[in-house]
Amino acid sequence: MKILINYRPNFIHRIINKDLKSKKCTNVRTRFPPEPNGYLHIGHAKAICLNFNIAQYYHGQCNLRFDDTNPEKEHKEYVEAIKYDIQWLGFIWHGDIHYSSDYIKELYNYAIKLIKKGLAYVDELSTDEIRKYRGTLTHPGKNSPYRSRSIEENLIYFYKMKEGYFPEGGACLRAKINMSSPSIVMRDPVLYRIKYTPHHRIGGSWCIYPTYDFSHCISDAIEGITHSLCTLEFQDNRILYNWILNNIDIITRPTQYEFSRLNLEYVITSKRKLNILVTKKIVDGWDDPRMPTISGLRRRGYTARSIREFCYRIGISKQESQIKLSLLESCIRSDLNKHAPRLMAVINPIKIIINNLPIGYEEKIEVPNHPNNPKMGIRYVIFSQEIFIDRLDFCEILNNNKFYKLTLGREIRLRYAYVIKAENIKKDNNGHIICIYCSYDPYTLHKNPIDGRKITGVIHWVSATKNVPAEFRLYDKLFTNPNPSMTNHFIDNINPKSLIISKGIVEENIVKFDNLGPYQIEREGYFIIDNQLSKKSYLVFNRTVTLKESKHY
Repeated sequence: MKILINYRPNFIHRIINKDLKSKKCTNVRTRFPPEPNGYLHIGHAKAICLNFNIAQYYHGQCNLRFDDTNPEKEHKEYVEAIKYDIQWLGFIWHGDIHYSSDYIKELYNYAIKLIKKGLAYVDELSTDEIRKYRGTLTHPGKNSPYRSRSIEENLIYFYKMKEGYFPEGGACLRAKINMSSPSIVMRDPVLYRIKYTPHHRIGGSWCIYPTYDFSHCISDAIEGITHSLCTLEFQDNRILYNWILNNIDIITRPTQYEFSRLNLEYVITSKRKLNILVTKKIVDGWDDPRMPTISGLRRRGYTARSIREFCYRIGISKQESQIKLSLLESCIRSDLNKHAPRLMAVINPIKIIINNLPIGYEEKIEVPNHPNNPKMGIRYVIFSQEIFIDRLDFCEILNNNKFYKLTLGREIRLRYAYVIKAENIKKDNNGHIICIYCSYDPYTLHKNPIDGRKITGVIHWVSATKNVPAEFRLYDKLFTNPNPSMTNHFIDNINPKSLIISKGIVEENIVKFDNLGPYQIEREGYFIIDNQLSKKSYLVFNRTVTLKESKHY
């Protein structure tokens, strides 16, 4: 398979090189194991790129396995979205898709094996009682009163759990390890719990489900995974990962390694918190362009190339750090600057009437689709007697000569077209400017004035007669706090200006491009057409990113 991004050595590569040299493994096999309880986000993209690219680099295999052992929160919708996101990023998993629920009988039998070894017991303490009995970092836990049940009793009670004799939360299976262990993870962790919610794949045929700690390591072993790569929050769980594999006597022995998760400025990568944003309707869904989900980034106009490049630039290490949002924005700017065709649009229109042109005048002007890539071809824009410019590009009285705007008595160039001069304005009853009257120099198409006048400033424009109405959705950071996850009430940090909607127009050539984009709208940024909101006669554009780095809060 083709390597999708440049090879960048990291500590995991060094481990694999050592394992291959020592013959600990001969074929590298990784996996990406998402839980289908939400949409993938930018942090998952880092893990996807790591696992799939390692498998590609070593000519090995990468499995896609859904960790679907919590039916309360899992849905088929999430499964389909995850599959699409992985493929959109440019990766293909090895063989068939795997599910932890595929191994539901095997996992149950391994639990029976632990019970028969005297290493697991059925506990009837409540969830709160289990938490209380577990102790703290400074105080050891204490044994459950059900811990001393015989092997025969535990087998009977575990069977009753499976057959639905207990209410949900009425019993669970726990490993019998050490309630005084310095590692809280090893203080008799829960291995199985009762869930009566129907499963998205197996319906109601089972009512007990393994925990992630129990199913994950066994699923890795069943699939022959050689290097199980997790983020650092699972580092303390590695000892349990190994304990379970050691005590179920399974032949294949994968090894877990941890790397730092992605911490990105102004972004939350907790699926639980992202779900809160969705359910409270703070955003318009998992694919809202303000969300850090892969589907949200895609709808905003981010390309798979730019996300892969971002993951390459941040690298893989064990060092926790916060990545600047500007790095992600830099990746998409760099990508779109090369690949996005140019368009002109006016986001806040104000009309210009050119006095020395006849009413109804129209002229075709040839312009490049990309100033630095002739292969993208040309298009024609219509220069007419009435045009629109952006309201911010006009100032009745300009007090600062450093700002290149159209102002009364001053000349400025229209992009790809002529030099115009503002001569008069028309205002409504409230004193708002509704029209600017100008003259144009007919000898300045693609040329400087023949008398040597120096023209400073270029503004964009669109014909008032040949255009397409459009809505422009200008997105900014969803949070005002650069580290919203660390605040007590992250919702209090929602940016009230994360979405600004403006009505305007775009040049009519947009209908000839016949694709959603992305496009660079000159001087405004990179945009993509939102196909969910657009209509044939009315387009909605999402701004992917500004042309330059925006100010942080």
